[in-house]
Amino acid sequence: MAYYSLHYQRSVAGYGYRYYRPHEDKMGMTVTSGSVTIKKDENNLIGISIGGGAPHCPCLYIVQIFDNTAASREGTLQSGDELVSINGQSVKGKTKVEVAKMIQSAKDEVVINYNKLHADPQQGKSLDIVLKKMKHRLVENMSSSTADALGLSRAILCNDTLVKKMQELQDTELMYRGLVDHCKRVLHAHLELLQTMKAMGDIFASLAVREPQPRASEAFRVFGERHRAMERSGLEMIRQVKPVLSDMGTYLHKAIPDTRLTVKKYADAKFEYLAYCLKVKEMDDEECSYAALQEPNYRVETGNYEYRLILRCRQLARARFAKLRSDVLVKMELLDSKHVQQLGGQLVRIVRGLSEMHNQHLEELSGDVLFPVEVDLSNSAFQYKSTMPVVPAFAEDEDPDIEIGEELGENLLSENLIGANNRRSSTENGTNEENSAPLLPDLPSNAVNREPNYEDMDNLTLLSSLCLTDSPNRAHSAEEGSLIPNLE
Repeated sequence: MAYYSLHYQRSVAGYGYRYYRPHEDKMGMTVTSGSVTIKKDENNLIGISIGGGAPHCPCLYIVQIFDNTAASREGTLQSGDELVSINGQSVKGKTKVEVAKMIQSAKDEVVINYNKLHADPQQGKSLDIVLKKMKHRLVENMSSSTADALGLSRAILCNDTLVKKMQELQDTELMYRGLVDHCKRVLHAHLELLQTMKAMGDIFASLAVREPQPRASEAFRVFGERHRAMERSGLEMIRQVKPVLSDMGTYLHKAIPDTRLTVKKYADAKFEYLAYCLKVKEMDDEECSYAALQEPNYRVETGNYEYRLILRCRQLARARFAKLRSDVLVKMELLDSKHVQQLGGQLVRIVRGLSEMHNQHLEELSGDVLFPVEVDLSNSAFQYKSTMPVVPAFAEDEDPDIEIGEELGENLLSENLIGANNRRSSTENGTNEENSAPLLPDLPSNAVNREPNYEDMDNLTLLSSLCLTDSPNRAHSAEEGSLIPNLE
């Protein structure tokens, strides 16, 4: 049954009936005519699928252009274009099965006359398409049981492995970020250590300049030069490792973000393509339901331009999705190869640079033993600059040995006075010194009884009598007698 609106019109000759086809509703789109010749492949196909036709639709149109076929390689025909004739034979009023047989019956080449639909893809991106994209984003990471419980349909291409690699990409980014930060901290710490070594080298060099003794000055100079050599080797290590940080920074701040952006664009294109696929399926189901009820469908009987617009948008979305998928595959492969192959080499360069630096430092410090350095300190070695006057320990006209002798003489004098007081106290108590045993029995008796008067002696005389120092007054002390005479 053809879907035509039945209008009654009264003719001049009398009453009669005729079928009237409504005007086409092109929805503001334009149509141009053209012709194309397509060579058939070895399977006797040109690679298109046909929709519409009698008895439901007054026109026939291309639903899909298959990949890697004669029609796709020729590139003229697109989804939504209307078929007018095949090899000069009109297809008006024919079914899609009859048109397919006409194409198969042609030999080698097929000449197709068409009406090309000039559609704006933004016109087909309606609110319904946007909502379907959001639905696919929600369903993407859901399990099948969860989606079924919520009543959500899971279209094809969901759970895509490339979209799931976003998490792996984030983990790789975190690893590289931590590695770069750690290397920067290590190099910064080594730089501070090298600055300390340089400062120590400068200090030892200044000591070498001020040191008057040649041996000590040479030791300080060599030690300062070794510190400066260690500083130079450390700076060379930093220059070698810095390009590694630059490479890892390029991978971290350029390659990974660019790949992540490409994956996001790919996911958006995929969700848009799925939304158009779902919209086409819904429109097909709508046509089938009207046909089952034998009800006319205004969209179909006016040329089905809305459906053809969605077909064109689906084709463009699929082409964009396929291109971005190819880009994502290439970038992910490059990232994996760079991560696996170059990361190990970069870490080896860092470890090799640190090892060479430490070996050079060890070689510098393993030379001739320079310390401890023997230095003859002068009397003024520890005299530091001060605003307070320096008071000498003794006067310039005095001999330090005399002061030491005076101190010893005063100690002996105090001991002799204590002994005399003890003897005096023993006499008062009635003790008999004559009956007591002598302290030194070998000495003559006159040596014990002759005891000089220590109170009347000056310090020099006392010291001379005790034979503690040589003095010009030695003759004077000999005349007066000594505390312990010659035992011979």
